[in-house]
Amino acid sequence: MSWAWEYVFGAAEAARTAPSAFLSAVESKAAELVRACEALHVHGRAHDGIDPKGGSVTVPGGMFTYQVVVRSERVFIVQITHLGF
Repeated sequence: MSWAWEYVFGAAEAARTAPSAFLSAVESKAAELVRACEALHVHGRAHDGIDPKGGSVTVPGGMFTYQVVVRSERVFIVQITHLGF
């Protein structure tokens, strides 16, 4: 398995109606998070500790909240908020 990101919970539903420029910004930052996690947790599947704390990232037009699950080698986008600016 390889590191990836995905929308979960309400974020998947919200992504269906969000503007494409905003989603492009979210997806670009999510890809950066995946690369950082991949470099930090080289042996993610063998990880036996606790998962790191998630966080929020501001992007043009809004923000998103994410959680990292190391053993699954995933960055989950759990909420997106489009503010329209």
